Amino acid sequence: MRILLISLTLSFSLTTMGLARDILPLPAHKKELAIVIDDLGNDMEGTEDILDTEATLTIAVMPFLPSTKKDAERAHAKGHEVILHMPMEPVTGKASWLGPGALTTDLSDDEIRSRVEKAIQDVPHAVGMNHHMGSKVTADERIMRIVLEVCKKHGMFYLDSKTTGKSVIPKLADELKVPYLENGLFFDDVYTKEHIGQQATKLAAKLEKDDSMVAIGHVGVTGTMIASMLKDFIPVYEKEANIVPLSDLIPEYHLIDESMP
Repeated sequence: MRILLISLTLSFSLTTMGLARDILPLPAHKKELAIVIDDLGNDMEGTEDILDTEATLTIAVMPFLPSTKKDAERAHAKGHEVILHMPMEPVTGKASWLGPGALTTDLSDDEIRSRVEKAIQDVPHAVGMNHHMGSKVTADERIMRIVLEVCKKHGMFYLDSKTTGKSVIPKLADELKVPYLENGLFFDDVYTKEHIGQQATKLAAKLEKDDSMVAIGHVGVTGTMIASMLKDFIPVYEKEANIVPLSDLIPEYHLIDESMP
C-alpha cells in the first residue's frame, strides 16, 4: 500500500544540490514511520507524557486555545515536529467539538482564507497542516482549494487524516503542486485500551511489509493510553523502521536551499 503521495516538482537541477541542507543519511533501517499526535493546545490528558517521548513525533496543535503556543513551543524545544491541526466541519458531530476559528461550509472564500492565515500565525513552528474532524470540509473542493493554496503560499505540506472516503485533497494537491501525505492508521478510533493495543500490534505487522507508514493518535480521552502504548511499542517499531517526523517522508522538503526566504 502506498501511503506517501507527493505532488511537488523539483525546480532545481542536481548541480544545485550542493546548496541544499546538509542532511546525514538515515541509519541502516530501510523503512520509515511517522507518528502524529493530534489535539494539542488545550492542556489535555496525556500531553506531558507524550511530549516527553524520546522518539521524534509530529505534534498537531489546534489554534486559538489556552495552551496552543505553549504546547507548540515545548514540542519544538523537545525536538518534535509541529503542524497545525486545523478544525474543520464534519458531516456529523457537535459544533462545540470544533474549537475556535473552525472552517465551515457556510463561510465565504475570503473568510476561509483569513481563518487559515490566522491559524497558521497562531501555531509557532508549524511546517505542515492536517485537519481536526473535517469529514464535510475535506470533501468540499471550494474550501480545500483555498486551504491548499494557503499551504502552498507558506511552503507547508498537508497530511490527509482520511476522516472521509470522499476527500478531494489528493486531486487538488496534485493540481496545485502541494506535497501531501495520507494517514494509514488511527490508534484510537475506538476509545479503549484493548483497541489501541490491537491497532499498535496491527501497525507493527504493517511495518513488516510497507516501506513507509503514517499513524495518528490523540491527547485527551485516550491520551494516557496513547502515551503508555508509545512507551511499550516504540522499541518494537524501531526494530523495523526509523521513527521520523512527517517531513522526512517528503524528500523534497530536505532539498530546500536554506538561504531562500
